[in-house]
Amino acid sequence: MGTTAERDILALIHRRVSGNGRTFFRNNVGTGWQGAKVVQQGGAVTLMQARPLHAGLCVGSSDLIGWTSVQITPEMVGRKVAVFSAIEAKAAKGRATDEQLRFISAVKAAGGFAGIARSEDEAEALLRTAGLSA
Repeated sequence: MGTTAERDILALIHRRVSGNGRTFFRNNVGTGWQGAKVVQQGGAVTLMQARPLHAGLCVGSSDLIGWTSVQITPEMVGRKVAVFSAIEAKAAKGRATDEQLRFISAVKAAGGFAGIARSEDEAEALLRTAGLSA
């Protein structure tokens, strides 16, 4: 049996962790180009007045971002708060970049949930450990 591609692991994790008070969105980070005028000739595309288009939350932000609804302390019984939640999906041998590790640390330091998962079960275990299981 071959290794599972990171995109497939990400899709499985996304389906598993979404729902039951948890909302996650796919967060693609990257740069593309846009222009005021597009000229197509044959198979080539030329952008006039080209400028970069930066997409995604920020460099290093996790593959899945969103929130988890949690019930809070007795003085606020019945009220819910949304805890910022982020999951970085990695293949079996995939490594997080320094930027991704800094993002995860920043989210945790601010009181949110963030972690790295290599499978659906690992993602669910991360949420359970953080007290954010469904």
